[in-house]
Amino acid sequence: MLANQRTGRTRKGNPWLRTALVEAAQAAARVKHSYLAAQFRRLAARRGVKRALVAVAHSLLGIIYVLLTRQSTYADLGAAYFDQRDRHHTSQRLVARLERLGYRVNLELPAATG
Repeated sequence: MLANQRTGRTRKGNPWLRTALVEAAQAAARVKHSYLAAQFRRLAARRGVKRALVAVAHSLLGIIYVLLTRQSTYADLGAAYFDQRDRHHTSQRLVARLERLGYRVNLELPAATG
């Protein structure tokens, strides 16, 4: 295991808090066009629904902590955050997917608007 990688196990904690966070994660995963819903969809596809919910609950806990300690407001990153984070990788992945379906794809950069 890498030095900066933790185990996948959840630590012992308050079972009522965990239940409340997972329930909140289920609600957050159903909100359209949100960062947490996008995170849930990405993780659920690879790891399964239950693990994805626990991961989203963990993200919620981190968000709540930051909001309370810094006394700030929540700014959602948006559903397209993961696609915008690495545009080149996203485009290459989608091109490969279309080519597996039998399409020939040629990407061109959009014309500069101005």
